[in-house]
Amino acid sequence: MTPSILDSVTTLKGVGKASAEQLQKLGIETIEQLINTFPYRHEDFRLKNLAETPHNERVTIEGRVESEPSVLFLGRNKSRLQIRLLAGNHLVKAVFFNQHYLKDRLAIGMIVTVTGKWDRGRQVINVSNFNEGPKTDQADFEPVYSLKNVMYQKTFRKYMRQALDLCKDEIVEVLPPSLREAYVLPSIGEALEMVHFPKSPNDVKQARRRFVYEELLKFQLKMIGMKKIRKENEKGIPIHYDLERLKEFIASLPFELTNAQKKVVNELCSELKSPMRMNRLLQGDVGSGKTVVAAIALFAAITGGFQGALMAPTEILAEQHADSLSSWLAPFGVEVAFLSGSTKGKARRIIIEKLQSGEIDLLIGTHALIQPDVGFAKLGLVITDEQHRFGVEQRRVLREKGLNPDVLFMTATPIPRTLAITAFGEMDVSILDEMPAGRKKVETYWLKEDSLLPVLRKMEKELQAGRQSYVICPLIEESDKLDVQNAVDVHAQLTHHFAGRYTVGLMHGRLHPDEKDAIMRDFSEGKIDCLVSTTVVEVGVNVPNATFMLIYDATRFGLAQLHQLRGRVGRGADQSYCVLLADPKNEEGKERMQSMTETNDGFLLAEKDLELRGAGDFFGKKQSGMPEFKMADLVHDYRALETARQDAEKMLASDDFWTSPEYKFLREDLEQSGALSHERMD
Repeated sequence: MTPSILDSVTTLKGVGKASAEQLQKLGIETIEQLINTFPYRHEDFRLKNLAETPHNERVTIEGRVESEPSVLFLGRNKSRLQIRLLAGNHLVKAVFFNQHYLKDRLAIGMIVTVTGKWDRGRQVINVSNFNEGPKTDQADFEPVYSLKNVMYQKTFRKYMRQALDLCKDEIVEVLPPSLREAYVLPSIGEALEMVHFPKSPNDVKQARRRFVYEELLKFQLKMIGMKKIRKENEKGIPIHYDLERLKEFIASLPFELTNAQKKVVNELCSELKSPMRMNRLLQGDVGSGKTVVAAIALFAAITGGFQGALMAPTEILAEQHADSLSSWLAPFGVEVAFLSGSTKGKARRIIIEKLQSGEIDLLIGTHALIQPDVGFAKLGLVITDEQHRFGVEQRRVLREKGLNPDVLFMTATPIPRTLAITAFGEMDVSILDEMPAGRKKVETYWLKEDSLLPVLRKMEKELQAGRQSYVICPLIEESDKLDVQNAVDVHAQLTHHFAGRYTVGLMHGRLHPDEKDAIMRDFSEGKIDCLVSTTVVEVGVNVPNATFMLIYDATRFGLAQLHQLRGRVGRGADQSYCVLLADPKNEEGKERMQSMTETNDGFLLAEKDLELRGAGDFFGKKQSGMPEFKMADLVHDYRALETARQDAEKMLASDDFWTSPEYKFLREDLEQSGALSHERMD
């Protein structure tokens, strides 16, 4: 009986119990899962002319052994085998590391084929692949799969060949003919053959084009589908705010709004009036004025007879918001209250009673806002600051405190458009990409790690002037694995260095939240002159008197994170400085340090960070929320992402997509994903 695509891999010849267990470790149990496991690269085994091969490039050559093999043992389990090969007119040295067992298989006069990195200056090939005899039966291109040392590549390719021959035609073609013709894409069967067993580099390119587009189209259909169904089914409450009072409030602010702020305010006010529920992300670089925009939107909702809520991830950040918003809103009769875990007993009870009766117009606080007993009389607008610091469930609970209130998420992490339309595709996105007039740029310097003394002298100069400083370290305590500075040691060193002159504080993630808040409060009030910390100060801390930041081992951080850290200084009227101590080991590290010294633009740095490190590292492994793509790369496939988004928008807006057999499988994929169900929305 011929195996089917949904059958177990054990129906393939040669796949016994041991092989099935190995494949299971790779997440492969069915033939379909096997076929859909793509190689992460392809080895090029075409013979090259050494005269035309650049230095350090991988190359395959065929040659005659011209010397007896010699072996040098370099210690425990390490060896170096060497022969001379005549390849065309080139007599080269072929070096095999830890392959001393090949000595008995090599003899003068025999023909061999080797692949490895070509050292043009020394005329040496460091061999990674070896075959006895001329290159006759070896394919020009071979797929390389991520097998985690579980199975040999050759064995895996043998099973793949069998699976494709038997079941390739069973794979469902998702893309309609009209799209494949428009973009000249191979069919699913052709693409699978091209990606697993290519005959040329062009085969790989064409297969990749097809799979990248398919992945991105499916993803964009889900994202836009979620937004479409939300807008159609989640009706909001139109908030008819008092335009004249709003204008009066904006005119009372002690500064002129930037053009970017005016544009975003107009977007928010338009959505407040709309019967559709707002679901918007507000991105703004450090210091771009997100809090002011939030205050205007909240005041508008309040003049329309509704309450507002603003939730921040830490007590100190929430307090800072409460202070700022109270100073702006109180003169207009707005009742602002603050609620955190520290608010206890009678004080808490009074706030909850006033909130439920409608006496409180705006509640600002931490996670305390989502406690079950916290109820609103008429909640109209919910704002979450540093939204990525809250879980989906936390944001949902706050949203459900009202009857479909408008929702605004804010983040100070500049997210490149490439990621914004992907990670937040179900939201509308507003961007504050302009800084208020008069804000001084933080002067940034990159110095080698042996330059610490002059840096400390500069720091002391700032401290003598009555200002404060941060010192950032990548680790809390000493690590056996990493040779990097740690906060505990640096705190001890600086405490000794500044003894009797300045106070040095220590903050890190292992402290209890109350301890962290106490330390930050002391720093804010000037009781601590120099704060040694890990990256826990990265978000939302506002100490205008802090003008100096020293970051140890700066290459340990991504550009976006370095920029966020740097944003803790430069928040007052005085000139601020940031010093990066780093000894980069490669060109990428040097480029990152150079970029930090050249620009204070968070969006430019975010794009650069994405380009250098990729999407997986941009947000961090735990918080990214980024989709896992088999083929697509959000940086290099940005144009395909845009094309897929435009196509998805057209499809979902057309009657054909919902009725035509041509789109049957894309519709099914969309429905199976759950993208159109309310449970999956946030």
